[in-house]
Amino acid sequence: MVDSGGRNNNEEDELDEELQILKETVFDLIRGIKDPEKIETLEELNVVTEEGVQVKRFNHDCFLITIEFIPTVPHCTLASLIGLCVRNKLQRDLPEKYKLDVYVKEGTHDIEKDINRQINDKERIAAAMENPKLRELVTQCVEFETKMRHKVRKVGKLKPASLKEFKNCLGRPVDIT
Repeated sequence: MVDSGGRNNNEEDELDEELQILKETVFDLIRGIKDPEKIETLEELNVVTEEGVQVKRFNHDCFLITIEFIPTVPHCTLASLIGLCVRNKLQRDLPEKYKLDVYVKEGTHDIEKDINRQINDKERIAAAMENPKLRELVTQCVEFETKMRHKVRKVGKLKPASLKEFKNCLGRPVDIT
């Protein structure tokens, strides 16, 4: 069966499935980013949610990925850094061709328009990542989940069910008995 756009239903189902898989992949990549101020991940703090990830086909071989996040408080001073971490993580780990937009959810921050402009400006992003201390902080936040997985495996070959178990491993021995 062909729809009004010239595609058959099987092609649409495959496209929908492809977009859903990419959406889940994007969320899986950003959910384990550590909050810059706290021990929890962005997912644990409800800063990022699966509903805040949107994926659409941009053109034939490229996707439009839109991430909308919610800072923990309306005056969060690290909202720009969180956006930079999300952008950095996806640029490092996502193999697909895509256009990425990262936004503070409307109405959740006092200066959301300024932050949105900052975290979507290529020149500002490049300048921020040239700062060694800022680059190191972004790297620490982005690599948090990977380091915790490695630390837990190294300590006792554990296979924790959630990131909450990873944070219990920070800074103290893990009892594996």
